[in-house]
Amino acid sequence: MRNSIKKTLIILIILAVSATGVFAQSRVGEPDPSQIGVDTAQQELREISISKFEDAGMWRSQMPRDAGITSVRKIKGSPLDKEPIEGEEEVGIQEADDYVLGVRANFYKRSVTSFSILPSKPMAVEGICKTVSVWVIGRNTDHMLKLLIKDQFGNRAEVTMGKLNFAGWKKMTVAIPTHIVQKDYHYANKMGIEILGFRVDCDPAETYGAYYIYFDDLRATTDLFTENNRDVDDIADVW
Repeated sequence: MRNSIKKTLIILIILAVSATGVFAQSRVGEPDPSQIGVDTAQQELREISISKFEDAGMWRSQMPRDAGITSVRKIKGSPLDKEPIEGEEEVGIQEADDYVLGVRANFYKRSVTSFSILPSKPMAVEGICKTVSVWVIGRNTDHMLKLLIKDQFGNRAEVTMGKLNFAGWKKMTVAIPTHIVQKDYHYANKMGIEILGFRVDCDPAETYGAYYIYFDDLRATTDLFTENNRDVDDIADVW
């Protein structure tokens, strides 16, 4: 009798551990915005669109002249797994979303190098940015994608999004580190970050021939609590 009870308990423990492991794995992949940099009693998290990469003329690419040349082009297409932003359809937002941004790098030689993909001007993210995501075709290489950002005080930073060692479209999401200051009560008019673009740090073993990478649907999850709860009779500190 005791042996059967012990066996039953062991089986239950194994099942519980397995279930916990499955639950934990289901959370792996994307950071939870609600748990990043929580410094207020309330949060109003919202996913917002930063760029749909519809106009290639708004983007440019550059790399060291002795390493190779780059070019950008808009290509018709879209990730099939991409989902609309919650609330856009309800309020009647119908922004064109037919193209993606293609970037081609032609390497002159094998070397330690990188190339950047930059917008015509920095893209501001309203509120306190928690995460940034973008859909990418990485062409299954060991190149590394990094997000380039700047806070409202002019401090620049780079955040590693991950290796491009996958085939087809993949949604890459990164949390904005909490050490990047996005709010200071001394400067009520300075809040959030600006996205400066992306940089691809190339694996020297794969810097030959032509390399293609594609981008679509740049989004941010941001906390708009402070923005939405500002007193209507408050005065902006911009004079």
